[in-house]
Amino acid sequence: MRLTITPVPPFDFPLSATIFSGGDPQIRTYEDGKYWQVVRVNDKLMLITITSLGTVDNPELSVELKSNESISTKDKKLIEETVFSLYNLKFDLTPFYDEVKADKVMSMLTQQLRGLKSPTTTTVFEALVDSIIEQQISLTVAHRLERNVIKTFGAQLTINDKVYYAYPTPQNIAAATVEQLRNCGLSMRKSEYIHDISNSIVERKLDLEQYKTYENAEEIIKELCKIRGIGVWTAELTMLRGMSKLEAIPADDLGLRRHIAHYYCDDRKISGIEARRIAENWGKWKGLAGYYLIIASILGVVL
Repeated sequence: MRLTITPVPPFDFPLSATIFSGGDPQIRTYEDGKYWQVVRVNDKLMLITITSLGTVDNPELSVELKSNESISTKDKKLIEETVFSLYNLKFDLTPFYDEVKADKVMSMLTQQLRGLKSPTTTTVFEALVDSIIEQQISLTVAHRLERNVIKTFGAQLTINDKVYYAYPTPQNIAAATVEQLRNCGLSMRKSEYIHDISNSIVERKLDLEQYKTYENAEEIIKELCKIRGIGVWTAELTMLRGMSKLEAIPADDLGLRRHIAHYYCDDRKISGIEARRIAENWGKWKGLAGYYLIIASILGVVL
C-alpha cells in the first residue's frame, strides 16, 4: 500500500534525511534515496518507506506501508499525520529564511541548505529518553546505547524475513527492571531516571505530550526540570527533537557550541553564554538555526 504526500515547499527530502544516513537498518536509516523506520499506529506496527518523487520547490513523497495486520482508512490517515510530523512537512521555512537574512553567516547557510527541515520523533517520550541517554557522553557511545535499548525493549516487526524494531513504549520499559536497563550499558542513575519516567507515564502521573500545546518555552523547561534527572540541557533538546519547538536551543551542548564557533568565531572555544548571544540573531528560530549549523558541519559546507 502506498500514500502520496505533498509537503509545504521548499523541502529537500534527501538533504533532510541525510541526518539518518548510516543508521541501523533494523531501526531507522536513509539509504539509496529511501528512508525507513517502524512506527506504531493504533497499536499496529508498520514499516514505512519514504522516497522523493518531486523537487525542492514542488515536493512530493511516496510512502510505502507494510504491516502484518490489515491497514484501515483510519490507519492511513494517522500514518499520513505521522509522516508530516516526522519531517515537519507542514512547516513553511520562508519566515525563518526572512528572519535570518541580516545574519550574513546564517543567510549563506540557508541558501546552501535550502529546503532542509528538522526531524521530530514520533513521541516526546522517545526524545526525552534519547536526551537522557546522551547526557555527558559522546554521541557515538550514546547512539550505541540507544540501539541497545531499542533492540532490548522495542517490539519486533518481521517483513519479508527481515526483523525491524519499533521504539519502546513507556509500557515496555516500565515492565522491565532497572537492572535490565543497566545491561544495555546505561549508568545506574540514567536507568533509574528512564524507568521512573516510564512508570509515571504508565500510572498517568505524567503526560509528556501535553507540552506540545504550550506556547511558552520557559514554562516547558520549568515543568520538565521538575522531573528527576532532567536539567535545562535535556529539556531544551527534548523540546527541539520531540515537540518541534524551534526556538529552543541547547546552547550548553559542547557539540553545538563547536559548530557555532566554527562558523562564527574562527573555531575559538566559546561559552554557553556567548553561544546564546550569537543565537539572539536568529529570533524565534534559534533551534532550527542551530540544526542548520550541525548539518552544515556534517556536510562540510564552506562559506
